[in-house]
Amino acid sequence: MEVAVFTFNDFQENTYVLYDDTGECMIVDPGIHNEIEEIQFSEFLIARGLTPKILFNTHCHLDHVFGNQYVADKYDLKLMSHKGEQVVLDFVPKMCEMYGIAYKGSPDIDIFVEEGEVIEFGNQKLKAILTPGHSPASLSLYNADSHILIAGDVLFKGSIGRTDLPGGDYDTLIQVVKEKIFTLPDETVVYPGHGPSTTVGVEKQTNPFFVEG
Repeated sequence: MEVAVFTFNDFQENTYVLYDDTGECMIVDPGIHNEIEEIQFSEFLIARGLTPKILFNTHCHLDHVFGNQYVADKYDLKLMSHKGEQVVLDFVPKMCEMYGIAYKGSPDIDIFVEEGEVIEFGNQKLKAILTPGHSPASLSLYNADSHILIAGDVLFKGSIGRTDLPGGDYDTLIQVVKEKIFTLPDETVVYPGHGPSTTVGVEKQTNPFFVEG
């Protein structure tokens, strides 16, 4: 499985395109927020000959959903996420209004994904792992064959997601990382919602939130 990353919008959010040699792809957390980013994104798919099959939100904070409507309309896709994230998605218009941020809207979550479900496209299978703490019902996606974890805002290189937003909880997040992410193989590459990728092994050894000083 190949992973393409685009850093979009003022929040420097990582939008992911997962694809393989079948030409099918999965779009995760489209943070596309303006016409220039729309063009950059669509031209990449055209250049690679990719056909989007899945639109997925790890969680529904505003910076991860800016491009939902664009992607859903352009590629005729239904939104997939955990049902517990709908309340977060519903609050996005208010958040954007509060901060004076333009927002084109988003479809509701059409396809609910539960922990342990396997999402498939092309020759790929990704297991959904429920990883709350940053948001109420964030899902991470694990591909065992390629040793890849799409982690949303749960775990970053040298840090963790903030827990002071509605539905966040610090103790839950710490427990989730220890029990559900750090139990994956050390070579697992972690692709976060912001910043560079890392690995499970590196974070277990160096992340200050988990390494006793």
